[in-house]
Amino acid sequence: MPPKGRPAQSVAQLKQAGNERFKSGQYGEAVLLYSQAIKLHEKSGKKNPEELSILYSNRAASYLKDGNCAECVKDCSVSLDLSPFGVKPLLRRAAAYEALERYRLAYVDYKTVLQVDCGIPAAHDGTNRMTKALSEQDGPCWREKLPPIPPVPLEVRERLAQSTTTIKAVPTPQQNGAADTGAEAVKRAQLLKEEGNTLVKKGEHRRAAEKYSESLNLNASEVTTYTNRALCYLSLKMYREAVRDCEEALRLDPSNIKALYRRAQARKELKEYKACAADINTLLKIEPQNTAAQKLQQELQRVKKGQ
Repeated sequence: MPPKGRPAQSVAQLKQAGNERFKSGQYGEAVLLYSQAIKLHEKSGKKNPEELSILYSNRAASYLKDGNCAECVKDCSVSLDLSPFGVKPLLRRAAAYEALERYRLAYVDYKTVLQVDCGIPAAHDGTNRMTKALSEQDGPCWREKLPPIPPVPLEVRERLAQSTTTIKAVPTPQQNGAADTGAEAVKRAQLLKEEGNTLVKKGEHRRAAEKYSESLNLNASEVTTYTNRALCYLSLKMYREAVRDCEEALRLDPSNIKALYRRAQARKELKEYKACAADINTLLKIEPQNTAAQKLQQELQRVKKGQ
């Protein structure tokens, strides 16, 4: 019952109030309001699973921001039971699993998101992190220990992809809470990137790479952060990592000159000469007078002649 003198609120009003509390950082109050909305919706007996799914997903987001990852997982699972393959609950559950160090389940959720829409940077970034974590945890055969990844039907992919075009990143919770989202996250990511740029100028490439990694955890759709970190990896002789960052940059911007050049540099060091030549040729088709690429091409030809 509402307090005396206060009119009863509808599900929509409670949801809106929860959204406003969430935007202002009042996550505990948002949880309470979404809980009231869920209870009222279920009590009404209305058959609207999609609306109820959104309420559970919204409450999950509040739990995630508060660092309550176990409750986030529960709510996301209910949301997905009501409306299967929802991108937001999948990403939120993946982030919660990641914080709980349940990397196999996080990997499955991130990969499921990519079936719905392969253009979501947060899912690519999460998949890359989980691949690294699982390789370290389980060794070369880590894929054999994964749970099955559910196939997403074509009609579901087409329907859900239309609603995911604005999804850029979902926070990865840290041990002391959750990362910022939205405009605040983008702003913080830019500051971290600039700190990385300053460290590069000082020649402190390892520390710069760490700053770029922090930046990408907040905003995984910034192409130049990937190419900047690739530069650091080249300096640190971490060539495989440089290739991966360039590939991510090229996925976001297929004609990116820096990504093509730095991937070619890394492939040359890895003695992947055919792939290196392909990158140089692609780059020179886009920018025929690129002197750095021309020089690298000449170096590659000398190396190949000396084999």
